Amino acid sequence: MDLYNGEIVAFETARRPRFKMVDNMLTKALARLGENERPILHSDQRWQYQMSAFQRRLEARGLQQSMSRKGNCLDNAPMESFFAILKSELFHPGTFDTVQSLDDAITDYIDYYNHRRIKLELKGLAPVQYRNQPLNLPTQ
Repeated sequence: MDLYNGEIVAFETARRPRFKMVDNMLTKALARLGENERPILHSDQRWQYQMSAFQRRLEARGLQQSMSRKGNCLDNAPMESFFAILKSELFHPGTFDTVQSLDDAITDYIDYYNHRRIKLELKGLAPVQYRNQPLNLPTQ
């Protein structure tokens, strides 16, 4: 999630937690970065984010990782909030016959969330609309 506009930058699903899932997600996220962009990556303390292979990939791109201490969810709070919204708007009211139908629904929901779900804190725009709006800077 980009904390600027709440846009989901990259995601990956899997039936079991494996490093490959997190590595694939990181590959997708890094592909969206410009050459000189160096955001801070906030995460919780799950084992995947503590693996040296994950940390080496961040270091190779010059990215800094931030993990809150145990019992403190400040670094990961925005994602936890997104997961609560996803569950209340998609998962709990939905019915999924297969894992694939759930995966497809998540993909569709994230597209909706990024492009059409408005947020009051973004001036009533969806995250991608907010990111793409003209700056309307005064001319001098």
